[in-house]
Amino acid sequence: MSFDTANWFTEAIDETGTAFSLKLKSRLHEEQTPYQKIEIFDTETFGRLMVIDGCTMVSSRDNFLYHEMMTHPALFTHPSPRRVLIIGGGDCGALHEVLKHPEVEQAQQVDIDECVTRLSEKYFPELCESNQDPRAELHFTDGIKWVREAADDSLDVIIVDSTDPVGPGEVLFSEAFYRHCRRALGEQGILVQQSESPLLHQDILNNMYQRMQAAGFTHQATLNFPQPIYPSGWWSATLAGNTKLRNFREQDVIQKTFACQYYNAEIHKGALAVPEFMKKADKR
Repeated sequence: MSFDTANWFTEAIDETGTAFSLKLKSRLHEEQTPYQKIEIFDTETFGRLMVIDGCTMVSSRDNFLYHEMMTHPALFTHPSPRRVLIIGGGDCGALHEVLKHPEVEQAQQVDIDECVTRLSEKYFPELCESNQDPRAELHFTDGIKWVREAADDSLDVIIVDSTDPVGPGEVLFSEAFYRHCRRALGEQGILVQQSESPLLHQDILNNMYQRMQAAGFTHQATLNFPQPIYPSGWWSATLAGNTKLRNFREQDVIQKTFACQYYNAEIHKGALAVPEFMKKADKR
């Protein structure tokens, strides 16, 4: 990461030989928490930008793409999503989208770093509008431990809004973690997890499918969507469950009572399309 005299933020990734830059107006906040370094910038064209440990996390301009696709496809695929758990998601954008669904009775968000949420409340208040919803529960603790201790068949949807599968975040992509999710979800439950860039990280996707299957999930499906501030600009979320995941409540999507900026029934169907290179690389 650099914050140079030309006032550009740059996230350079040696492993993929890529970089992404945004021109800045100013640095609004910088803090080293017990878990990570958090920075908030005001950019020229993408509004406010949160950076964690040098990696872009969320911007005012394009966050709706990620948050809508991490939530609505899974909730509209489940027949009756009443109990939702979000692992990570400290910026509260996923929580805000989940609570647009009137059938949701409880939405628990478990993120280990409370500072992410408190800074989001200050600098991204639009993402935190549902934090006071009586159905919302914010917990600042270890999400892996939370899932491990969850009761059998106690959840309908688990959303893993996680960091990349390196360091502490690597456990969230393990077979053991998926086994605990499978147990907590029961037969109709759905897990959805951010699954990196299909263009740059096909090996991660393949490993996820293999570990999800080994953990007892019989069906998987990957949603593709744009995400300009993430590596390659092309991102994905992968669903896992024990029922068909390509069928969804299409009429409920069409008749939904809340607004989205990106997600709709056509987007849902299109996001499930698999490009030829992914089919050829698929070793699942």
